[in-house]
Amino acid sequence: MRDQSIPANKNKNCAFITKCSITKSGTISLSFFSASEMEDFLGLRRAFRAGKTRGIEWRMGQLRALLKLVAENEARFFEALEQDLGKHPVEAYRDEIGVIKKSADHALLNIKKWMAPKKGNLPLLLFPARAEVLPEPLGTVLIFGSWNFPISLTLDPLVGAISAGNTVVVKPSELAPACSSLICQTIPLYLDREAIRVVEGGSDVADKLLQQQWDKIFFTGSPRVGRIIMAAAAKHLTPVTLELGGKCPVILDSFTESDLKVVMKRIVGGKWGPCAGQACIGIDYLLVQQKQAPHLIESLKACIKKFYGDNVKSLQSICRIVNKNHFDRLCSLLEEPSVAASVVYGGSLDRENLVIEPTILLDPPVDSPIMTDEIFGPLLPIITLDKIEDSIDFINARPKPLALYAFTHNNKLKDQILQETSSGSVTFNDTMIQFICDSLPFGGVGQSGFGRYHGKYSFDTFSHEKAVLHRSFYLELEPRYPPWNDFKLEFIRLAYNFEYVGLLLLLLGLRRRYTSSRGH
Repeated sequence: MRDQSIPANKNKNCAFITKCSITKSGTISLSFFSASEMEDFLGLRRAFRAGKTRGIEWRMGQLRALLKLVAENEARFFEALEQDLGKHPVEAYRDEIGVIKKSADHALLNIKKWMAPKKGNLPLLLFPARAEVLPEPLGTVLIFGSWNFPISLTLDPLVGAISAGNTVVVKPSELAPACSSLICQTIPLYLDREAIRVVEGGSDVADKLLQQQWDKIFFTGSPRVGRIIMAAAAKHLTPVTLELGGKCPVILDSFTESDLKVVMKRIVGGKWGPCAGQACIGIDYLLVQQKQAPHLIESLKACIKKFYGDNVKSLQSICRIVNKNHFDRLCSLLEEPSVAASVVYGGSLDRENLVIEPTILLDPPVDSPIMTDEIFGPLLPIITLDKIEDSIDFINARPKPLALYAFTHNNKLKDQILQETSSGSVTFNDTMIQFICDSLPFGGVGQSGFGRYHGKYSFDTFSHEKAVLHRSFYLELEPRYPPWNDFKLEFIRLAYNFEYVGLLLLLLGLRRRYTSSRGH
């Protein structure tokens, strides 16, 4: 079933699949609800308007319930992740289960502080008055999950949406059917059914969802689908967060032998460790000086063999490709003769099990699809340069990546990278770990996406910061009202410059007034 998408909905009286399960016999069980109920989608808007989700007790209760869901179903999540992607339990906990636990725990520790109004500073001229910035939930939001990390990239945004007090519809990816089915089965058992629902299905179901009006859409996936999401959202002026991807480079500066072992672990682990390279912030290609390439390749080979083995039929601790379509796409990148000739390690295929051996390519043509399209798989092109500073121009000639990695001790090069390139994030001397840091925003720029989340940034993404100002009925500022004269013009000039001494002198008649242009 991994390669089959959900069939199109042929019943005109049904708009949504609200439950989809794959039985032991391999059949698909679908449940529908009528399109006539769409105006108040499963009561979510009623629940929000009633204020059910606004209180801190509800938010904390749902976060605790989510933690309980993950804890009590950990083994089932491991099984589903193995079934969909071949993830080892250690990788599954590191990249999926642990991410949700960390995020929910962090939100529970900080949610009271996040929800508190923040005092706003006002000009003395408005005294007596007070101001505050009040975070409020957006309303009913839609979250599209992703297939490569089908648990964390679906439930992590949910943590933010719950923390901010929204009602939520979650749409897991149909390309990870076991995980999608498990999310659909478990969320109603633990979370508030009146405020949080799961919708399963394929692109036809996503299209139906996008036809509705939402208060926020959060999408993780490809730029191609991101454009569809954004176009649909524009019809209702719905704000969107798009977590996309791109070709994330590594700049490898000169390094010492003592650093080499750590550098290789971090590059090999960052390229092939997360879902066999099927990761939006995974390494896409590597830039290095030409003279360093031979030593680099031999070091990468040794580390790959140590981590994953060297036989495509018996690789360990590495995921498979998600389905046949993606497998064939990756194979097609290698079939071009000039690209195939650049393979210096790996390239073996196990078509039956959808496994591709970790593969290194040296200087494939830069105009070939492997260097123009996001790879999203276990293929690593190495591009050689005369000097490492040329990497800046190479990166800038391409769309802005979601992440940029650089291994260097050179502070001048670091500054050059920060000042002369643009990317969603920059990590020096490591890979991938920025994703798990709740104090850092996670998001793209340009074609790699826009919007951000993680930690407080997730709360902010699903909140509106409402400006609130309280005034009294005393000390009225008469110069703000007509009829106009030179005194009022001078008063307003001084007020906008916060010249309080000048205002006092003006009121006492001790300051010469400007003559207005109308008086000449």
